[in-house]
Amino acid sequence: MLLVIVLLIVGSILAYISHSNLMPVTVNLGPYVFANIPLFYVMVASLLSGLVLSYVFYLVHSITDSFIIRSKEHQIKKNKEEVLELTKRVHQLELENEKLKHAPAEPSDRNAL
Repeated sequence: MLLVIVLLIVGSILAYISHSNLMPVTVNLGPYVFANIPLFYVMVASLLSGLVLSYVFYLVHSITDSFIIRSKEHQIKKNKEEVLELTKRVHQLELENEKLKHAPAEPSDRNAL
């Protein structure tokens, strides 16, 4: 419903602007010349081309951001796997350390000097 209201307001503004800007102008686009085009059409074309161009820039920025986020997620996953492997290794070393603490210091040999 809000979208309909906004479209009605924008349409009313465009209708008012079109009513007061009907004088014919000449538009030069490089080698092409367009004569007797109402000023309102030039204004609307400029607005629409600006919107399309900004949307293209937004899409390019969004695509590059998604690639950056994907690489960061891959790096996070790799680092989590490394942390898991290091945690396993620490646990193994702690077990080995406990075994060494409780093992006899020297083997008892009766025939030793």
